[in-house]
Amino acid sequence: MKKACLLIVFSSLSLAGCQQEAKAPEQAASSEIEAKPGLSVSGARLVLPAVKGNPGVAYFTLANNGERDTELAAVSIDGVGKTEMHETKGGTMAAVKALALAKGTSASFAPDGHHVMLFDVDAKLEAGGKTEMTLTFADGDKLSTPISIAAAGDHSGH
Repeated sequence: MKKACLLIVFSSLSLAGCQQEAKAPEQAASSEIEAKPGLSVSGARLVLPAVKGNPGVAYFTLANNGERDTELAAVSIDGVGKTEMHETKGGTMAAVKALALAKGTSASFAPDGHHVMLFDVDAKLEAGGKTEMTLTFADGDKLSTPISIAAAGDHSGH
């Protein structure tokens, strides 16, 4: 009797394990559907502050070659305490809460336009190195990419 009970328990556990395994591909397919295919980042560059304690800046191009519109809600960078998306228009700089990006378009974060202000930049970030930048979209999707670190005043390439 004990052997029969143990056999039933182990059989039930095995079936439960198979059922969980069967769900895994569905979950993977679901996350693939929710991801934003076609998003890419190029030219990602962090420019260190000229004076320690002052803000630095980040530049990059975000392309949306996917099939859906999207909205960039936030940018975070390893080694940076706080970031803010900004836009310069007519010599005036203002914070930007989010940036809409229609399918088939790109947004350039460059001097005299959109850019990311960097506050509390870690002294360990050095010119010539790299760190990680993560873009967060309004629906919670994220895209991470390496970002090159440039010396203060080096705005070349944009």
